[in-house]
Amino acid sequence: MPETLLSLIVQLLAGAIGGNAAGAALKDYGLGMLGNTVAGAIGGGVMGQVLQALLPALAGGTGGLDIGALLAQIAGGGAGGAILTVIAGLVKNAVAGQRAH
Repeated sequence: MPETLLSLIVQLLAGAIGGNAAGAALKDYGLGMLGNTVAGAIGGGVMGQVLQALLPALAGGTGGLDIGALLAQIAGGGAGGAILTVIAGLVKNAVAGQRAH
């Protein structure tokens, strides 16, 4: 159980970082610092859990959290955070565009 909680924390942090990185790199799709952080953390947690379910080796199947599993969780969480932040930015822009007309 502690490994699962640690994995989730790693995924949430990586997602928050990925969301902020995506928001900074793609300013048109950014949600502001707080929005990028929240969207990124949610995306990182969800993507990390999905990857863990699809690829149980990412959970550290040897009974502990090894470096390979940790790196995979960081990559998956960061990617998930970046993806969800950009999707949320696209939706925000689409809604704002509809209101302008």
